Amino acid sequence: ERVQEVFRNALNGVETANFEFPLVTKTGTRVEVLLNATTRRDESNHVIGVVGIGQDITARIAQEQEYSKLIDTANAPIFGIDLKGLVNVWN
Repeated sequence: ERVQEVFRNALNGVETANFEFPLVTKTGTRVEVLLNATTRRDESNHVIGVVGIGQDITARIAQEQEYSKLIDTANAPIFGIDLKGLVNVWN
């Protein structure tokens, strides 16, 4: 239902970037998906559809969870620094 809302919004000109949601495949496997929905317009700027791009981010999510466990259980100080040199993760 939330995914339908993302596409409905795009049809109304409200684009969505980086919407994460779980998807269950036909075989029952859970996949984490990152969705971007962009309004498609004609040469007169009228909405004619939506372009939706989904990316499987299951491995990335699992890696982030493992990373969090490592930081939480470490016996030494661990910290992360962003591109601006600011600390953004620590234990």
